[in-house]
Amino acid sequence: MRFPTLSLIALLLAAPMLQAQTAPAANAAKPAAPAKAASSETPDAVDLDDIRNFSRVYEVVRQAYVEKVDNKTLMKAAISGMLTGLDPHSEYLDKEGLAELSEDTTGQYGGLGIEVLQVDGSLRIIAPIDDTPASRAGIKPGDTIIKVDGKTVEPENIDEMFKKLRGDPGSKIVLTILHEKSDKPIDMPLVRERISVTSVKVRELEPGYAYIRISQFQDDTAGDLDKKLSELIKKNGQQRGAILDLRSNPGGLLTAAVGVSDDFLDSGTIVTTKGRLQDANLNFSAHPGDLLNGAPMVVLVDNGTASAAEIVSGALKDNHRALIVGRRTFGKGVVQTVLPLDAEHAVKITTARYYTPSGTSIQAEGIKPDIALADLAVNKVDSSATLIASEADLRNHLANEDGGKGKDIDNDGSAENAKLATQDYALSQALNVLKGLALNRGGVVSPGAAGATKH
Repeated sequence: MRFPTLSLIALLLAAPMLQAQTAPAANAAKPAAPAKAASSETPDAVDLDDIRNFSRVYEVVRQAYVEKVDNKTLMKAAISGMLTGLDPHSEYLDKEGLAELSEDTTGQYGGLGIEVLQVDGSLRIIAPIDDTPASRAGIKPGDTIIKVDGKTVEPENIDEMFKKLRGDPGSKIVLTILHEKSDKPIDMPLVRERISVTSVKVRELEPGYAYIRISQFQDDTAGDLDKKLSELIKKNGQQRGAILDLRSNPGGLLTAAVGVSDDFLDSGTIVTTKGRLQDANLNFSAHPGDLLNGAPMVVLVDNGTASAAEIVSGALKDNHRALIVGRRTFGKGVVQTVLPLDAEHAVKITTARYYTPSGTSIQAEGIKPDIALADLAVNKVDSSATLIASEADLRNHLANEDGGKGKDIDNDGSAENAKLATQDYALSQALNVLKGLALNRGGVVSPGAAGATKH
């Protein structure tokens, strides 16, 4: 449920369960130019008056607050406040927080299957995860959680409300949701499940056209993609094109995003990161080998496409490997590093910005699609039967010289197109774009009045 960490450095000392995060793409990371030395910066000494004020406030709260608060709780709140005041993604992680971070990267936890970000004292839905209680209930990117079990979400209790979203499988919870662009909150009774997220799904939309769905970037995503796409190609033959669906993908591990991008690129820069620390300055490049052998690609995105998913979109777009179709992406262009404090505590802090191969930062702006699509749904129009729809319906028409045996002249593909369009308008449009790219790659000339010619 928390916004995934786009991490560079894994937590080795604090939790062995997180070692999967440490596996960077082989030979992928190359140090970039060193950052400015800290000594060249203007010294920023701590003001003693600020320290005194902090001590005074601490004592006032400890002695005068309406309820007794222990020192450990106050110190944790002070640390958390310092980090959350920096940006929405930096935070203090205790033992429970580290366990949740591990669950995010492995894709297994008890909860609802939603990625949530704390924004201005509210809980904003980044994206529901496929085939989870949240997605089945109709929760969408951009929705806001107003209440949890009837209790209003407020800045003072937001951490408590956040933690309630996870729980034992089978336990019940009621979320009051305000859909984006709506002013009427609705109650959604949900039952928590054991969420085991399979981040990659691969199938054929039509013969020769692959559909690749990545729901988030986990430690096994790149390897899983390689395996499943290779199996599809082995079974059905080399594909004429593929759609990579990154809609409502909240992101995840940087190394997974680099691995997925590398699967479709033969060369070129994937992403660079720049920060104040030397270890935060990295340059990731692609290696020879494209799973699709250069077949055309379309990447589907929306406002829930964030973080690592934007890295992949930017890499494929800037390297002219794919067309981006859909809506402007979320715009999370920063990287978090998990730094251990001891065996049970760590700091997740924003340490770098990342840049697409063209050197562009997408922070707070997102990636603009090459072909924009509105968030629409379509319905099939009811129409009366046409008495004469083709030459074949005319009386005394000449028969086709090939005999037409075994041919269904009415099956021109429009029925399948209508079915897909009513199920998923954006996907149907992406498939049409992909077919156009594949036809152009195959050298097919557009038909004239007398017919078409292939060369």
